[in-house]
Amino acid sequence: MSTVGSFNSKSPTMKRIMKEASELSQNPSADYAAHPLEHDIFEWHFTLRGPPAPSSFANGLYHGRITLPTTYPLRPPSFRFLTPSGRFEINREICLSISGFHEESWQPAWGIRTALLALRGHMDVESRGQVGGLDADEATRKHLAGMSGAYTCASCGKSNRVIMEEQMQALAEIGDDAKKEEEKVPEELKLAYREDLGKKQESEKQNKDENSQAKSESVPEAKNQMQPPAPAPVPAQPPQRQRQQAEQQAAAALLQLGQTGQLPQQARAGTEDAWLEMMIWAVGAVLAILVARKVLMTFFA
Repeated sequence: MSTVGSFNSKSPTMKRIMKEASELSQNPSADYAAHPLEHDIFEWHFTLRGPPAPSSFANGLYHGRITLPTTYPLRPPSFRFLTPSGRFEINREICLSISGFHEESWQPAWGIRTALLALRGHMDVESRGQVGGLDADEATRKHLAGMSGAYTCASCGKSNRVIMEEQMQALAEIGDDAKKEEEKVPEELKLAYREDLGKKQESEKQNKDENSQAKSESVPEAKNQMQPPAPAPVPAQPPQRQRQQAEQQAAAALLQLGQTGQLPQQARAGTEDAWLEMMIWAVGAVLAILVARKVLMTFFA
């Protein structure tokens, strides 16, 4: 059953896929060929030449599958090599991504042509123990490259050699008009295996959490450093020193009275209290005299 009928042909995804298929057909390359399957437009097959000499893959022709997501080109395509190469495991899914295995950073402006160029250029990069990568010796890779032309895909029904011969014939029929500068692979475009994407994201999330925790712990320390030092406690003054200060303050008040004719508010309040106390004593004395006089008069009468 064809997948074309189950999708809206006017959708951005379908328009983009059909446009890329037309461009690859009208502008063929001598280094690779790619086309969608008749029954599934989201599955493409590709055949590409190995990187040029002195690469150990120089004489190889490698066949594989391209799987386009239903959200293409918002997400990148994935690839599987079907021809033994000594570099990639057979039928192992490879994901194109950029900036340290971030699929979300894939640029929709890139396409299958750009991805194939990146895939071809990545073949000479050693796997260095990467999951799914192979580190076969040079002799093995050259041997597999010599045998790769005879590989025949069951879905395509043609060998790699026949597919690339037809590609060269199409290129010759178009003539010089097809000789255009190849699209360059962006330097930030990288290859990664799908299993590594989740591991990388988990590792980055853990590092982010650790950094956030370290930052939150450093904030109180920074606040403590910004606070001014507490003032040193003032030692208590001895009583003799306090009396000297009181006498000095009283002398200053009397001096101010002599200069201005007015006591400060506190001095005036003290003077009024003294006069009031004297009046109370005077009234008390008068009352005492009157009481004594009354008693004496009563006694002698």
